[in-house]
Amino acid sequence: MGSIVYTIGNSLYLNITNRCTNECGFCIRNVSPKFNQKDNLWLEHEPTAEELIAAIGDPTRYDQIVFCGYGEPLIRLDTIKAVAAELKSAFRIPKSKIRINTNGQANLFWGRNILPELKGLIDNITISLNATNSENYQKRCNPAFGEQAFPAVLDFIRESKKYIPEVEISAVDLPDVDRPACEKLAQELGVKLRMRPYYEEKYVR
Repeated sequence: MGSIVYTIGNSLYLNITNRCTNECGFCIRNVSPKFNQKDNLWLEHEPTAEELIAAIGDPTRYDQIVFCGYGEPLIRLDTIKAVAAELKSAFRIPKSKIRINTNGQANLFWGRNILPELKGLIDNITISLNATNSENYQKRCNPAFGEQAFPAVLDFIRESKKYIPEVEISAVDLPDVDRPACEKLAQELGVKLRMRPYYEEKYVR
């Protein structure tokens, strides 16, 4: 099967699903099945919590453990909760952080506010926005939820601040992404902004 864990620097990333509620035109998975030209992130099956715990090994080796990969991790909410709870209790990793990279559509997907369920389990959440208005979001991210998506993501960002210690939004640093507008929106939402570099030229099919 594909890689269920991979490293970037001293962070361990968990690849738990290839399902996603967006079809972003810029997504690296449209270019290559391999991330960083080495880790095949296309899964033959979605790993269980037990498989992920075994693959993580000693979590204290890492500065952070991140639910990310080639899909939207919060589609597998119960798996995230099980793994994060195990990391927080059994492994006792006070110096390490547990983070989720998400598109912020989990409440739409589940039909309820799932953020209270992450309280005490997740230290940091990075919500991919990549647009500052609904029209641009539709064009860039092609969300399955259509026009509901962008306002729902904004609500998700605001709600995240009630339950998760560190909340930030991210945008891929593409030529048509208005960075000053992203910075202004982040300020209005009261969260940090992370601009992500885009490495398409480094990827091959």
